[in-house]
Amino acid sequence: MTGLLLIQLGTPDAPTYRGLFPYLRQFLSDRRVIEVPKPVWTPLLYGFILPFRSGSSAAKYRRIWNADTGSPLLHYTKRQTALLQGHFPGTPVRFGMMVGNPPVRDAVREMVTAGVDRLVALPMFPQYSATTSASATDALFGALMKERRVPAVRVVPPYYDHPAYLDALEANFRDDIAGLGWEPDHVVISFHGIPLKYVERGDPYPGQVERTTEELVKRMGWPKDYWTQTYQSRFGRSPWLEPYTDEVLVHLAKKGVKRVYVMLPGFTADCLETLDEIGHESREVFLHAGGEKLHNGRCLNDHPRWVEAMARIVRDESVGWL
Repeated sequence: MTGLLLIQLGTPDAPTYRGLFPYLRQFLSDRRVIEVPKPVWTPLLYGFILPFRSGSSAAKYRRIWNADTGSPLLHYTKRQTALLQGHFPGTPVRFGMMVGNPPVRDAVREMVTAGVDRLVALPMFPQYSATTSASATDALFGALMKERRVPAVRVVPPYYDHPAYLDALEANFRDDIAGLGWEPDHVVISFHGIPLKYVERGDPYPGQVERTTEELVKRMGWPKDYWTQTYQSRFGRSPWLEPYTDEVLVHLAKKGVKRVYVMLPGFTADCLETLDEIGHESREVFLHAGGEKLHNGRCLNDHPRWVEAMARIVRDESVGWL
């Protein structure tokens, strides 16, 4: 029996200090995410970062936490899994989180116990980076190392230029814009950043980001002066991929641009980086610099075209299995 496993980054259990501390500890202990020697990093992590960042991050999560559905990332991952199940009746479709709950290892154990002997894994990261895609496969194969009966495995490769993914981005953007009631003067296409030294060591992420942007802009028919591709979520003092989203927003506002739409193609579900970092913090930066409106574009979430795209991408990589 073939099973399908969605692998997403993860989310804290609660928007509290006690909820964030173990989540950040696990996330920031990942050697794919933080490539600093352990003897240097561990004292910083436990002595400074976790005690202080857990509280500040909890406050940010409280701004996006839904009283009924909880974490947006968890909510939409559940929705994506349930809707994708409709495309594959008779095939168990599950999800697991690389960080936090429910963990990948539990989903793998459940599927193996149920008789899955062929496993298709779909990392929810369109563009490859060691910090995300490779960390996802680490979680998957780490879980399989605990199993006596290991299924055959196929991992869906990055789908940054897959036509179905691009179709979903275009449809999602057009639907979102239609509901705004105003036209943006400029579109900022923001992706999560990574340290520049990771790229220098061979991470292919920026090339795939540029490819996604190129194909997306071509589909939308936007002239060059209508859009800017940027990187967000810088952490620490070392140089990261540029240009930085907030710096571009300030520049646009000072040029007289009043209304900006921030598109987020690298995120397949709404999360802290989209709803709060862009929707709250970056909006404040833009308004303070003289802008008037900033809309954080919704992620692919449970858009019907995205669910169809996931199914098509999975089928393309599962010939003979699904």
